[in-house]
Amino acid sequence: MVRSSFCGLLLGAGAVLAAATALHAADAASGKDSDSAMPAGVSICPAGGTGTGDSERPFLTENQRAMDKMMAGMATKPTGDVDVDFAAMMIPHHQGAIDMAVLELRYGRNEQLRRIAQEIIVDQQQEIAAMRLALGQPLPPSVSAPTESAVPNAPSSPADPSSTP
Repeated sequence: MVRSSFCGLLLGAGAVLAAATALHAADAASGKDSDSAMPAGVSICPAGGTGTGDSERPFLTENQRAMDKMMAGMATKPTGDVDVDFAAMMIPHHQGAIDMAVLELRYGRNEQLRRIAQEIIVDQQQEIAAMRLALGQPLPPSVSAPTESAVPNAPSSPADPSSTP
C-alpha cells in the first residue's frame, strides 16, 4: 500500500513536472517568459526560482541543463516510421531521466530517493539498449557508469601487490 501510494505520488509529480516543462519549452520557443504563466512562486528555471538557497543552485542549474538537452533531443522530425520516431523521442527522454538521476546522487541526501535514482539509471540504460537493438542500431561503446565521475574522492583500486619493490 505504501509503495503504491508513493508511486502514485511520483507519477503525479512527474505529470506536473512534464506539464510545466512542456509549457516552458513552448514559451521558450515563442520567446515568451514562461515564469509569468506559472503560479506565483513556482519556477522550473534556476534564475527565476524563489526560496532557493545558494546550496541548491548548482543542482537547479545542472537539472535545467539536463531538461533542456532532453527536450531538444525529443524534438525530432518525423521519418515516416513510427518505430524509429518512437525510439528517437524515447531515447533522449530516458537519457534525461539518467542525467537527472545522476544529479540526485550527486546532490541529494534522501537515501530512498538515492536508491530510486540508482534504479532509474540501470533501468533506463537497459531500455535505451533494448530500443537500439530492436531497431538494429549499434550500441554505443561501453563507458564507466555515470555515477563514477559524480562521486568525489572515490577510493581507487588497490595497487597490484606483485608490483611492490
